[in-house]
Amino acid sequence: MNAPRLHLASRSPRRRELLAQLGYRFEVVDVDVPECRLPGESPLSYVDRVAQAKARAGRDALAGAADALVLGADTEVVLDDEVFGKPRDAADALAMLRRLSGRTHTVISVVWLLAGERAESAQSVSRVRFAALEEAEITAYAATGEPFGKAGGYAIQGRGAAFVAHLQGSHSGVVGLPLFETARLLRRFGLVPG
Repeated sequence: MNAPRLHLASRSPRRRELLAQLGYRFEVVDVDVPECRLPGESPLSYVDRVAQAKARAGRDALAGAADALVLGADTEVVLDDEVFGKPRDAADALAMLRRLSGRTHTVISVVWLLAGERAESAQSVSRVRFAALEEAEITAYAATGEPFGKAGGYAIQGRGAAFVAHLQGSHSGVVGLPLFETARLLRRFGLVPG
């Protein structure tokens, strides 16, 4: 009997790096899922729905692969019940960073794993406090291009780490894939690294 094949339904290079860090062999399935919060939807419900939709889209793309396990994930930054997605442009990145400056925000990461009809999830909720940022710092950071493609307009694994005065929770969850929770989820499905 063949061992189940793990697939990561994600376009994120950071998620690929993090999953590889755990030692699992996997293939990437490129998925395109709309990321739009519904009226009245809580931030956690939104992130959960998008992560599950990514896993389902990956499973659908692998139709016929009965032994496939598909992992989907989503991570969002939340401040004052507002979900900060990826900045649309430089002005959006600057506005996000100005709002995060000197404040504590929440980062929600949800992971879904699908195997046939079986579906389970795990979540990580972290709190990140930014130092008060000078306008020159914000402008210089945005000019590096690092904020683009990152929820909340910053990369904790990059230069954006200099803004983080305190982190309570999962560093990898803030990056985009909570490793502790993901590893436990994979073990529940019988997967081992290697």
